[in-house]
Amino acid sequence: MAAHLVVRACPPFGVPGVSGVHRDPGHSAAADAAAAAELERDTRSLLDAAELGRAGAMTPRTRADFLAGRVAQRRFAAELLGVPASDLTAWYSCPRCGTGADISHGRPGYLLRGEAAPLLLSLSRAAGWTLLAGVAHPDPGLRLGIDAEDPARADFDGFDDVVLTPAEQRHLAGLRGIALLRGRARLWARKEAWLKMLGTGLQTAPDTLEVLDDAQQTGVNGWAGLRDLPAAETGLPAELVAAVALAVLP
Repeated sequence: MAAHLVVRACPPFGVPGVSGVHRDPGHSAAADAAAAAELERDTRSLLDAAELGRAGAMTPRTRADFLAGRVAQRRFAAELLGVPASDLTAWYSCPRCGTGADISHGRPGYLLRGEAAPLLLSLSRAAGWTLLAGVAHPDPGLRLGIDAEDPARADFDGFDDVVLTPAEQRHLAGLRGIALLRGRARLWARKEAWLKMLGTGLQTAPDTLEVLDDAQQTGVNGWAGLRDLPAAETGLPAELVAAVALAVLP
């Protein structure tokens, strides 16, 4: 049976008294305080020491977004596996730092009652939003990567030279304004998703990776793997872009 990909977007978390936080009209300070208190309870009951230690070094706004994303990811994982979130232990894997309970970054994963959970996960953040992707009980060799990007972050000199191949630069040459920024962000999201799936991250120079077409990705068996994710599928705001890579690696 083919593995089933599940994608979910989580909105930004508002921190009381911090400027620039996304709030719905009519949102009250009391509601902010209640949400903050609930987040603190969730982090104490669900997250592990390495995650809490990493959060402790962050600014209040960054900390809240980080913790809310980790809580959402753990509940997402538990939902896909059909188990209580409290039964999971974070078990991240980094190509440089290794794998274990003391790692709080890299490829996300969990132990379920002491055993590796049968689950692929990937997480990305953009403009305060958290985008989650997961596959429960994946086929052997299947790998997953997801990325979301804010086109506004692609508006700087030198982006093309650092990120894009010559063919990609020619592809975007006729674009201007927001169309150019969205084109850049789309290609950046595709590269990030693919490199997350491979597990190499930016150890691979992005300007060496061609991602114009789904079919151009080679060296994998099974699924073509790389595609754009529309807002209707992710639940992200329409101004953000996203991509997913899902393939069986040899």
